[in-house]
Amino acid sequence: MAKQDFYELLGVSKEASAEEIKKAYRKLALKYHPDRNPGDKDAEEKFKEIGHAYEILSDPQQRAAYDQYGHAAFDPRARAQRGAGGGFGGFHDPFDIFREVFGGGGGGGGGSIFDELFGGGGRRDPSGAQRGADLRYDLEITFQEAALGCEKQIKLTKAGPCESCQGSGAEKGSGRKPCHTCGGRGQVEQVLGGFMRVRQTCPRCEGAGQVIEKPCRRCNGTGRTDQHGTVTIRIPPGVDTGTRLRSSGNGESGARGGPSGDLYVVLHVRAHEIFQRDGDDLICEVPISFVQAALGANIEVPTLDGSAHIKVPAGTQSGSVFRLRGRGVKNVQGYGQGDLHVRVVVEVPTRLSSEQRGKLEEFAALCDENVNPRSRSFFEKARDLFR
Repeated sequence: MAKQDFYELLGVSKEASAEEIKKAYRKLALKYHPDRNPGDKDAEEKFKEIGHAYEILSDPQQRAAYDQYGHAAFDPRARAQRGAGGGFGGFHDPFDIFREVFGGGGGGGGGSIFDELFGGGGRRDPSGAQRGADLRYDLEITFQEAALGCEKQIKLTKAGPCESCQGSGAEKGSGRKPCHTCGGRGQVEQVLGGFMRVRQTCPRCEGAGQVIEKPCRRCNGTGRTDQHGTVTIRIPPGVDTGTRLRSSGNGESGARGGPSGDLYVVLHVRAHEIFQRDGDDLICEVPISFVQAALGANIEVPTLDGSAHIKVPAGTQSGSVFRLRGRGVKNVQGYGQGDLHVRVVVEVPTRLSSEQRGKLEEFAALCDENVNPRSRSFFEKARDLFR
């Protein structure tokens, strides 16, 4: 069965902005979430499909791959046929995507956003453990580092497990007891207008149903303290400004022993003095002399990993472009390598000695209309316009 187009699945156009895609996903995720459709296998499958579509289209690199290759961009067999050595991973948990967008529990276990929207009684962790927050780190790298790949160590200050209570939030010898505010249920009820009852998360135990008898004095019962450390990030070749790298488990530690969040590193690439980038291709301008352009020459040009030589034929015009195959940037998904485009610019002498000027005047006297055929053709066309 053919897969449905991701844009059609989310109900957006191919030109939709990231915010439009996110809004479309939020609307559909609420509609098909398993907590709203208990026992409905079709809704559950639809929820997974839209989660996968949003995962691809919300990431600039994966969206670009999908726009170019469609579903085949993420098919291991298709990548193998193209000779790709990398590519993106498989299907991720759709509830992770839901949690990232909504910032809530997401289903498949306690803490669903629907518990508060519809008064549901989802399962809750009796320890009160909560997943740690994700972190974002903006990292500036050089043009060469982005093109060739590198490793970077970044320094972070983040919430880590409290060494005194080992992340439990309780003093040694202390335990947990049922919350008196909610009676251990994790939720409290409010009566509105005399007949309408609304359930919400207990403000004292935060939905755990239990509270710590004696909170840890060092972390005040949170199970976390601010800690300094370094994280090593491997940057693959071919990344560009806006590329987002995820380092699993390197976000903030979870409260009361919960799992850590993730670290998202957003890359910013500094401009290069010589090279410009166009996708996986590189472009550079190389000045050559009038003599080299007229008589031809073998010139040396810079590349990312050294230098190369190109042959400039006699009569080369300023602005001519020469291509060096495979000397561009490696594709970040492993689909080969771009080319280097060298644009030669004929440099006109700015300071001439009297002897040099005399030689050029002699040269000019020897020239006829056949020496500069493009000029002759241009002026003939110009004269025709005014006849």
